[in-house]
Amino acid sequence: KDSQDICFVPDGNYGDFLERYLGGPLPEGDFIDSEGHVIGRHGGIARYTIGQRKGLNLSMGHPVFVTEIRPDTNEVVIGESEDLFGRVVRANHVNFMAQPGIDGPVEAFAKIRYNHRGDVCTVEMEDADTIRCIFKEPVRAAAPGQALVIYQDCYVLGGGTIIGGEKE
Repeated sequence: KDSQDICFVPDGNYGDFLERYLGGPLPEGDFIDSEGHVIGRHGGIARYTIGQRKGLNLSMGHPVFVTEIRPDTNEVVIGESEDLFGRVVRANHVNFMAQPGIDGPVEAFAKIRYNHRGDVCTVEMEDADTIRCIFKEPVRAAAPGQALVIYQDCYVLGGGTIIGGEKE
């Protein structure tokens, strides 16, 4: 109900699946706040996703969320709900469907995950394989690795793999 898990992991515990597949435990690391202070330990970054609230096992006195995952330092950044919202989403591995590509900014409608209601946005190419999508309203938890799908005139214009989100 809270998320969609990997369909080929029968018990839904993909962290344990990865440990069995890799033949050992996932490397533990630090939970940190936005200022870099260590606030706890985590059981491997593969166990977390942007926007996650449940299963963090942190006693902060109020709900907190995963706002960033830093693979290079094996850190999971924890923050507030408002830290998850931004208007800019970048995606690469771009694939256009209804036309060969876009020239200049294009008005469209986009979704950042299957159950996102979607919103009006402006899409532009950053380079040959990266798009920048600027939403009219902030979107919550644009998670790297998820699909960004862009629609125009009731057709799928194209999409890509989210590489990050930004406030503006």
